[in-house]
Amino acid sequence: MRIAATGPSRAQLGKSTDEPSNAHRPGDAREVGGGPPARRAAAAVRWYRRGGLMTLAFAAPVVLVFGFFSWGPIVRGLVMGFQRTNLVDAPSWVGWANFSYVLEDPQLGQAVGNTAWFALLALVVGFPVPLFLAVFMAELRGARGLFNVLSYLPVVVPPVVAAMLWRFFYAPSADGVFNQILGVVGLGPYPWLNSDAAAMPAIVVEVTWATAGGTVIIYLAALTAVKTELYEAAELDGSGIWRRLWHVTLPQMRGIILVLLLLQLIGTLQIFNEPFIFGGAGGAPNGATLTLLMKIYNYAFVFGDFGAATALSAMLAVVLGLLSVIYLIATRKWSAS
Repeated sequence: MRIAATGPSRAQLGKSTDEPSNAHRPGDAREVGGGPPARRAAAAVRWYRRGGLMTLAFAAPVVLVFGFFSWGPIVRGLVMGFQRTNLVDAPSWVGWANFSYVLEDPQLGQAVGNTAWFALLALVVGFPVPLFLAVFMAELRGARGLFNVLSYLPVVVPPVVAAMLWRFFYAPSADGVFNQILGVVGLGPYPWLNSDAAAMPAIVVEVTWATAGGTVIIYLAALTAVKTELYEAAELDGSGIWRRLWHVTLPQMRGIILVLLLLQLIGTLQIFNEPFIFGGAGGAPNGATLTLLMKIYNYAFVFGDFGAATALSAMLAVVLGLLSVIYLIATRKWSAS
């Protein structure tokens, strides 16, 4: 008598081993924890185990404090630009009236012209000086440390003290330091800060003296990164110091030069301390030293119009941002070459 088979047949066994079960089909991966939600959960667990939560806990106070003391005043200043406020009466919303008032100010054109004139002089005169000093000091052997100290010494002097010191140098009387030098060569005293033509160039000389030392240190650090083999090859070709500067030093330092040039452009358009100390709030003589930041100061602290002050500040910030973008686009090809 034949016994009936109770187990699965050979065909059924082959089918069960060849075809995957429903629990392992790719389409049902979301049901067994293999889909995107599971991967995100696993990534979160790995981030937590690597200390991500602790890093966030340490960074959060810094971000909050920075945002409160930095971005908070910026946002508040933008709001004040559309309000009439003097910090006494309740602010009232005036829309674009502050911007219109600033643009119609007859002194605005003079302040813009003086600021642009100072920036141009500072870039033409003040920007090459630190570079040439750094190249000269890099060529020294024995007294390089002494020149490093001497070049950086003006940076240690507080800017206000330095400006007051140079104001004494520029004294219009015969007792002024520079007028005494003119007297030695037989020339009479010159009213440096009382002359419309000489006041701004005199400020440029003082600012260059006060700030060149820090830039010299940066250039010296960049010069150490230039490969000595390039200078040796240039010397074998008979190149002098000026040809090495033009064909080796400047191309190798173009990145740092472009950055410092942009920073100096932004800084010169925000000049305030020296013109204010030399010429006062009115920009003496005859407004020849009146700059944009001095106009902002006058709006806020002389006339008490903080709305106009913040409006001019916002316009200056927009101009600086546009100039920076244009500069970066214009120099992208040269910096990448």
